[in-house]
Amino acid sequence: MLDLADHPLTYWTGPLGLPAFDQISDDQFAAVFAAAFAAHEAEIAAIAGNPDQPSIENTLAALELAGDAFGKVSAIFWLRAGAHTNPDIQKLERDIAPKMSRHFSALFMNEALFARIDDLYARRESLDLDSETDRVLEKTWKRFVKAGAKLGAEEKQRLAAINERLASLGAQFGQNVLADEAGWALFLDGGDDLAGLPPFLDSAMAEAATSRGQDGRYAVTLSRSIIEPFLTFSARADLRAKAFEAFTKRGENGGDTDNGEIVRETLALRAEKAKLLGYESFAAFKLDDTMAKTPDAVMKLLQPVWNKARTKALADRDELQKMAAEAGSNEKLTAADWRYWQEKLRAQKYDFDEAELKPYLQLDRIIDACFDVATRLFGISFEEKTGVATWHEDVRVFEVKNADGTHRATFLADYFNRPSKRSGAWMSSLESGYSLGEGASPIIYNVMNFAKPPKGEPALLSMDDARTLFHEFGHALHGMLTEVTWPSVAGTAVSRDFVELPSQLYEHWLTVPQILEKHARHYESGEPMPKALLDKMLAAQTFNAGFATVEFTSSALVDMEYHSQPEAPVDPLAFEEKVLRELEMPAEIVMRHRTPHFLHVFSGDGYSAGYYSYMWSEVLDADAFAAFEETGDPFNADVADKLKTYIYAAGGSKDPEALYTAFRGRMPTPEAMMEKRGLV
Repeated sequence: MLDLADHPLTYWTGPLGLPAFDQISDDQFAAVFAAAFAAHEAEIAAIAGNPDQPSIENTLAALELAGDAFGKVSAIFWLRAGAHTNPDIQKLERDIAPKMSRHFSALFMNEALFARIDDLYARRESLDLDSETDRVLEKTWKRFVKAGAKLGAEEKQRLAAINERLASLGAQFGQNVLADEAGWALFLDGGDDLAGLPPFLDSAMAEAATSRGQDGRYAVTLSRSIIEPFLTFSARADLRAKAFEAFTKRGENGGDTDNGEIVRETLALRAEKAKLLGYESFAAFKLDDTMAKTPDAVMKLLQPVWNKARTKALADRDELQKMAAEAGSNEKLTAADWRYWQEKLRAQKYDFDEAELKPYLQLDRIIDACFDVATRLFGISFEEKTGVATWHEDVRVFEVKNADGTHRATFLADYFNRPSKRSGAWMSSLESGYSLGEGASPIIYNVMNFAKPPKGEPALLSMDDARTLFHEFGHALHGMLTEVTWPSVAGTAVSRDFVELPSQLYEHWLTVPQILEKHARHYESGEPMPKALLDKMLAAQTFNAGFATVEFTSSALVDMEYHSQPEAPVDPLAFEEKVLRELEMPAEIVMRHRTPHFLHVFSGDGYSAGYYSYMWSEVLDADAFAAFEETGDPFNADVADKLKTYIYAAGGSKDPEALYTAFRGRMPTPEAMMEKRGLV
């Protein structure tokens, strides 16, 4: 019998509480998963079969602490599946995803276990519970109910089958998008092919070509850190069109990696699942435990924003078309051209070229800026540890310490794009922070997809890259600063439309003058960013707001329309087209995430009927930063202390509306968000 108590996947002996990654191999996962499933099942059976009267300790706490080995192997595996995969991991992912769904369906449909939770929930007012424990009990009871605990035997069986199939579909969807991204590159040979491209992009494309076995050439890849600047600066309209088509058709190329049928089946199964559980639609099911509560409330936020953004985007389109014509272009403006002419217009209006910023946005300095803000606001510090084994040589390890020098968390950062990593940027954890039982310290990681520079050269970021780094680090702080008792409400375990508040709020400090003056320094001379350039950059912050908001809001609206239907659309891509037509989507802009590669929504259901949550949280973050602005000090100690207590440290221990009101004294209105975006 495999000893889980002494295996590197489940018994972590590396520095700072990390797994000993140098003792882990891909061929170990299958056997450890099998043993961990069995061990967790035995723990659940013991809790469910306990003859004693249910108590918080013998039922709720026991359930929270069960499955430690399973949690550890799962954390490492899903990290690898996203950040450094390979055919063996992908094959195992396709096998593990439905097994995991089956496992949790059995757990939440266990009648004896639910009877114990139900008994505690019925007696909760007489149990003298503290507010956090009361909330955990309520959330646990609701989770069982929403997982089908009250269904009949036949309905339970069908729901379990649906969940299992959805898990398989989500895994395949993500793998298909990764295959399309990793399998496509546009190789260029220099000369006119590189017309208009700044040196930083030439370097990144040369490195990308070298990593694909094409030394001496240049590769346009579908990583945002390359494709977006290429579309912004390339003077070659034909090459822009070719790259843009590949970018927008990920997951829609026919053959084995086409996601059309996966989306159709996913939407149908989600609609059926919602009906089984008594909801009118999947959106109603998903929004039941959020701040928004209903699809109607979401639409009341999105529709006015859409109207303002569309009007602004159409005016911008006319201006871009006029500029292109004056420059000698007789072609009608297309979606592949927008970023190029937008950059020309920005340079004209603000005497500002985005490429001017790059030399002042060196990756290491922006990392330092992230840490500096956290130190000023929350008193924590960061110490890099070298020589620590991780999942890839690019990963960096930091110990996070409290103001008194004691250990608070471990932070890992994986910054550069590679073919083995899915696109985008994200935060997750190997371990949450909580005090129940023996407790645990947070082990949090960020994953990015910045273009890797040639060896010996610094990594230079765009302003968008720098914001992404701050955004994901805001999520990381939410995980690292957590101060809760119960694991299930630790860190980012909050409602989907509250989880983006700590991350989006943190972006504001990137452009605080004290931070830019200290950290935005030229990578060669060390000189600070000139004030004139800083002023131009800040003045241009809301430039192109119509485009950016239309890109985002169209994606959120299509997501909500998909999942608000009582019956799923038979042809999702035709439905996408219909929704956009009814919205009068400008032809020169495409959704930020078209359906066939909408990973947020179809690679798992984390943001399904939930993509709106970025904007919902943006209403909160604009108002939250105003709390600092009103004091005249972006690092005001009193406001920072309240921010830590009620937002970053509280996790899901209280209702999010109550937490925000405790921080700010009231709930916000959308006006501050509209103003921040430059829409009013």
